[in-house]
Amino acid sequence: MIIRSVAIGSTNRAKVRAVRRVISRVWPEAACLPVTVDSGVAEMPMSDQEAVRGARLRAARARQAGDADLGVGLEGSVVEMPEGMYLTSWVAIVDRQGCTGLASGARLLLPEAIAAEVRGGAELGPVIDRYSGEHDTRQRQGAMGFLTRGLLPRDGAFGAAVACALAPFLRPELYGRAPAEEE
Repeated sequence: MIIRSVAIGSTNRAKVRAVRRVISRVWPEAACLPVTVDSGVAEMPMSDQEAVRGARLRAARARQAGDADLGVGLEGSVVEMPEGMYLTSWVAIVDRQGCTGLASGARLLLPEAIAAEVRGGAELGPVIDRYSGEHDTRQRQGAMGFLTRGLLPRDGAFGAAVACALAPFLRPELYGRAPAEEE
């Protein structure tokens, strides 16, 4: 399978960096084009289901908007669990034939003070900006980077999910698809 073009359903610098870093390892000649698309979900998805829906919509809309070989949708979200509120991410990748890869990223338990603000309707990005004393952290290290003191920045967390979502395209024979012919 040769990929020449990848449309990224976001212009967020951290998300774009994550996709470019992973795609360049597999298809170094592929052009990666960030495009603005609507996710169809809330700004801060509050469940895995909502985040998956947003990632899938972003991927399909980006692929179509860029007339690309692949579309990549990335969606950060929070999820309530018995232990507390977790921050996570979802990535969907779709090709021209509609084959989709889907993966989630790392899960990080949010401190209760931050989780309480998000539960109260605050968006996570500005909350983290306030705690970190920085501006627009979601474009750089994000909440994961801030809370892990840089051990796992946002682009790293999304990058791992991008790599995992590529699995059906990298090992199609194991996912019930015939390998695409090399062009």
